Amino acid sequence: MVRQPKRTVKIGNVTIGGNEPIAVQTMLNVPIQDVQGNVEQAKRVAKAGCQIVRVTVPTPADAAVVAAIKEAVDIPVVADIHFDYRAALAAVDAGADKIRINPGNIGSDDRVKAVADACNAKNIPIRIGVNGGSLEKHILAKYGAPVPEAMVESALYHVQLLEKHDFDNIGISIKSSNVPRMMAAYRMLSAKTDYPLHVGVTEAGGNRMGLIKSGMGIGGLLLEGIGDTLRVSLTDEPENEVLAGYDILRAVGYAVAGPEIISCPTCGRTQYPMMEIAREVEERLRADGFKKPLKIAIMGCIVNGPGEASDADIGIAGGKDEALLFIRGQRVRMLKDHIVDQLIDEIYKL
Repeated sequence: MVRQPKRTVKIGNVTIGGNEPIAVQTMLNVPIQDVQGNVEQAKRVAKAGCQIVRVTVPTPADAAVVAAIKEAVDIPVVADIHFDYRAALAAVDAGADKIRINPGNIGSDDRVKAVADACNAKNIPIRIGVNGGSLEKHILAKYGAPVPEAMVESALYHVQLLEKHDFDNIGISIKSSNVPRMMAAYRMLSAKTDYPLHVGVTEAGGNRMGLIKSGMGIGGLLLEGIGDTLRVSLTDEPENEVLAGYDILRAVGYAVAGPEIISCPTCGRTQYPMMEIAREVEERLRADGFKKPLKIAIMGCIVNGPGEASDADIGIAGGKDEALLFIRGQRVRMLKDHIVDQLIDEIYKL
């Protein structure tokens, strides 16, 4: 897998693009009036491993939440602006590390210039965020539907509005809830620009369909070398978006902190509580903040388990009320009581 080369953009203490690691983002979902609630949620997503956090800033007064979050966490804060250019200016003054705004939505050209100049003065990047469900009327009229070509034209239209004012510190997202459409749009856009791309499936859904669509869309693009940052958009707590983002990176082969749990689907040969054990191991390591990039196998039986998980760093394969411990393909011993406790102890020894 070879990354498609993009220019680098610095967002606070995180750099995206080039050969930099793919950054995992999320967005806070606490009502903006609850500043302390947003601060506490920002702390939780940072603890979960979030590298860039976004918060909505509908009005200039709401920019206070940016300053509050900046004092509480050491990850970059993105101010999400929709229509009020004054909110963008206030967020810049409040210390935002990045502005997410579509310049075509904020009115006259002098407003676009004001935002571009303010961000240029402080070296703050802007992310253009195109959504297939809210394209400009003239573009939608031209294509008749939010097809990939329409989404790409929209993104480049907003880019041009910023470049007109000598602003090129830009990132782009071009999302849709339709996975094939979203993937086609990113492929087209990536071929036309060297700005770094933030990838995601918007309005993906809850923990079932949302994870499936995001895994296919984001994971598929990453396997093609497209994507410099990502967000898994779920109807769920943002901490779970972060965890899902790292799981997608692991699944496509990127080295990231934390363990990868592999487990079989079980069958009639399984004679120990494998599903419960797999869940408990994952939950305990996550609660402990375990960061070693180990592959841990929880397998159903000793007939095929060790062989099928031979590339795991450590794992178990069940017998009758017991489990065979194996480490890097070598059988070690049988675990009979407190299987999870013993396995966790062995994991921490590696």
